[in-house]
Amino acid sequence: MTDQTPPLNGVAAVIVAAGAGLRAGQPVPKQFAVWRGKPVVRHSAEALAAAGINPIVVAIPPGADDVAGAALAGVAGVRLVTGGATRQESVRRALEALAGDAPRAVMIHDAARPILPRAVIDRLVTALAQQPGAIPVLPVADSLCAADGAVMGAPAERETLRRVQTPQAFRFADILDAHRGWTGPDTAGDDAQVARASGLVVALVDGDETLHKLTYSTDFAADLPPLRVGSGYDVHRLAAGEDLWLCGVRIDHTHGLAGHSDADVAIHALVDAILGAIGDGDIGSHFPPSDPQWRGASSDRFLAHAVSLAAAQGYRIGNVDVTIICEAPRIGPHRQAMRERLAQLLGTPLASVSVKATTTERLGFTGRSEGIAAQAVATLLRG
Repeated sequence: MTDQTPPLNGVAAVIVAAGAGLRAGQPVPKQFAVWRGKPVVRHSAEALAAAGINPIVVAIPPGADDVAGAALAGVAGVRLVTGGATRQESVRRALEALAGDAPRAVMIHDAARPILPRAVIDRLVTALAQQPGAIPVLPVADSLCAADGAVMGAPAERETLRRVQTPQAFRFADILDAHRGWTGPDTAGDDAQVARASGLVVALVDGDETLHKLTYSTDFAADLPPLRVGSGYDVHRLAAGEDLWLCGVRIDHTHGLAGHSDADVAIHALVDAILGAIGDGDIGSHFPPSDPQWRGASSDRFLAHAVSLAAAQGYRIGNVDVTIICEAPRIGPHRQAMRERLAQLLGTPLASVSVKATTTERLGFTGRSEGIAAQAVATLLRG
């Protein structure tokens, strides 16, 4: 620690992550959606923990303990508390959860601002030596005006205005008293307003453009490559007395495919292709054959899981191409039904699904009708 770095012992934090996050267009609340390889909320939690701030109380939606716990697993000092119907109520609950710790100061941060520079933290803590509260702000570069319905109203003086960010820092006892003493509706825009309403002076420190708040789907899409591609390959042996499932379609045949699940080799290859495209392991890591719950399971479930994982990372199916390798049965009579079933499972147009078949000219295990192999390629599109 240098002379310019303020001590952070006795500093706690609150991360507000209890909102629905619907405007971001993610399949889960945006604070738990993956951004730059990890859940949004984890970025700022790790930054606070790395700065030595402890404990870190995270206010989460009701019933979100499992998803929040997974998103924050391993981050030092994290505690979870169920938030309220408004941001202000969520902060109040988190502050009350810290009351027993009695920290000297607290940072209150929005989970939707994942990039949290250490320099901003230090500026805020330094300011608390002089004032009971401090917030990071940025100047306004654009011209401003008031709106009079759909027409321009009076101009606003941008020189006197600032863009307010988080984290906002306060002496803990002061901000807790301010929240406890609040008598207005629970709709204050931020904690600085609560502090100021109670008579506290709030200092302004330099913010940072990287503290941008993730709000809309474009905030997530811009961070992702527009196209990702994965490939998959699988093999199952043919055995008497087994059902034969290919691409989610049951086919009458003398033999079926043996495996822990329904052994749909084509869907298994496709699942691996989708998982490969998002860099999330393979079918065995998600559905291990040693787990008895997957014995005889329909491979439809595996495919639905892979599609949901891709969606959670901001991707939809672009197109898929499946090649089935066998001597028998003949795939041609079933190809259209297979395409239609896969399109249904993938939630994609029929034109985006290709199913082909080939033989190995009676060479190898497929040529000897000992088993069936399948290859698949999947392209994923952003958004």
